[in-house]
Amino acid sequence: MAECSVGCDVELHKPTVLIVLGMAGSGKTTLVQRLTAYLHTQKDPPYVVNLDPAVSEVPFPVNIDIQDTIKYKEVMKEYGLGPNGAIMTSLNLFTTKFDQVMSFLQKRSSEISNVIIDTPGQIEVFTWSASGAIITETLASTFPTVVVYVMDTARSTNPVTFMSNMLYACSILYKTKLPFIVVMNKTDIVDHAFAVEWTSDFVAFQEALDSETSYISNLSRSMSLVLDEFYNDLKLVGFSAVTGAGTEDLMRAVGEARQEYITTYKPEYDKLKERRKKENQSASDLPADSEIHIQPGLVVTKNAVESDNGSSTDDNEDETSADEKSFQRFLDAAKRSKT
Repeated sequence: MAECSVGCDVELHKPTVLIVLGMAGSGKTTLVQRLTAYLHTQKDPPYVVNLDPAVSEVPFPVNIDIQDTIKYKEVMKEYGLGPNGAIMTSLNLFTTKFDQVMSFLQKRSSEISNVIIDTPGQIEVFTWSASGAIITETLASTFPTVVVYVMDTARSTNPVTFMSNMLYACSILYKTKLPFIVVMNKTDIVDHAFAVEWTSDFVAFQEALDSETSYISNLSRSMSLVLDEFYNDLKLVGFSAVTGAGTEDLMRAVGEARQEYITTYKPEYDKLKERRKKENQSASDLPADSEIHIQPGLVVTKNAVESDNGSSTDDNEDETSADEKSFQRFLDAAKRSKT
């Protein structure tokens, strides 16, 4: 584990950023609503940012709303996109101005303890897009940042579905490399005790899978071995956005995750930043005509990238020509079908 440096003292006075993720219908927005209301009652109102351009109504007070600057339906109409494409494009457009969001957060950082980011309902739009990665990394490089992954408890009672959710959670953890909390939402419908048991007792999960006879159950049985390491340090919290049960447990887990960021993740981010800075400096110090042999057949210079076998420009022209011919054949076929 990396040791905390002197810079940790600075981190102690910065607000905690909570990036709320989850599948559509898992209750992300209602969780943010409940959490916001709770913090207001504690006389510690959070700074709330809504990144969902398609939500019809935001049921909690927001400080920054993507809908104030990006009109989702106009993006659909202007670019001829479907719902998911329009959400991603809206997020991309908003990301180009995210430096302004950061400046607002930094100005208010001495006055607030928590920043809550509500993400789009389609989880893949944020998690696996370039704009989502830019927003996450920008926040994490400046503030103690925690990922809150929301799961629908009622829909996860099936062991195969539970395993699918946990695999997705694991992939997000390794992609973001940030402190991670799994929130089992809707415990007012189904208690989350089964999830606690399955993540702490390997045999119990195997027994639950015995009732499943499909191929996917065999895969889940194998994958449960892989996730054992993931479960060891997993923070799993039961929560009800309707009743507010588990709110204090969630805030306690957030406090632990914040400390984990300060002592473990921030030093690693600093090392990575320093390494990239040195790499960029080394590249800029190279002579203009210096050559680096990356792999056989490929020579990289400071000003150009050339292939030993020929010009890349010629290759691009050949590909463009092939694409044009293919498209022309498609048009000809369409004309013949009409006649």
